[in-house]
Amino acid sequence: MRDLTVAVFRPDDERLAQAVDLLDSLGATAVADPMLAVEPTGQTARADADYVILTSKTGVELVAEAGWHPGEATVCAIGPATAACLREAGYEVDVVPETYTSSGLVAELEHEVDGARVEVARSDHGSPVLLEGLEAAGAYLHETVLYRLVRPDGAGESVERAAAGDLDAAAFTSSLTVEHFLETAAEDGILEEALEGLETAVVGAIGPPTRRTLEGHGVAVDVVPDDATAEELLCAVVERAAPSYTA
Repeated sequence: MRDLTVAVFRPDDERLAQAVDLLDSLGATAVADPMLAVEPTGQTARADADYVILTSKTGVELVAEAGWHPGEATVCAIGPATAACLREAGYEVDVVPETYTSSGLVAELEHEVDGARVEVARSDHGSPVLLEGLEAAGAYLHETVLYRLVRPDGAGESVERAAAGDLDAAAFTSSLTVEHFLETAAEDGILEEALEGLETAVVGAIGPPTRRTLEGHGVAVDVVPDDATAEELLCAVVERAAPSYTA
């Protein structure tokens, strides 16, 4: 009996290692395919804002390395993983939304940011929902691109496995992982086969934006966790795939 195979698309650092360990603890085998690599821009968050929003562990690590200090700003994290990283780096966290998405953060802040200076420090692929929502709420926005997300050399094992019908589940953790998966498949000349492989696999999306991206490419989504975290996504994907899994 072969193992349940689950493609996971985390950056190639401790996040990918933790995902592999989690899948192993759940009795599944990870097909670890980063699909994302980080290129720092050398910029850091401004220190003169009323609110500072950080949306990823990578962003926190970069501002911490730069010696950034928030001053009197209200520090906002998009979710618990980002908040935990902020605290580990010695920062206080004032706001974590109930729903761990850009729209969730907008809902948390929209009634208090009218006229406030809001700094958003994140990647070059951040959702426009956050900026548009806060601007509509009356905030004065400044966005700092801390890093770019690119497709790493050597990515694509999950594409090959999907095309071969050897992938039981795939856990997409951002819209960009979807785009990179499909770009890799197209460049390798196996896009149709890879899409067919996803049809027979359990497909998970970390949140509604990623779901919309998948569905926009004709990929049916089976799982979206209640909490938009990689851990919840992987658990939900394995739970959905395991009952119907046969050797």
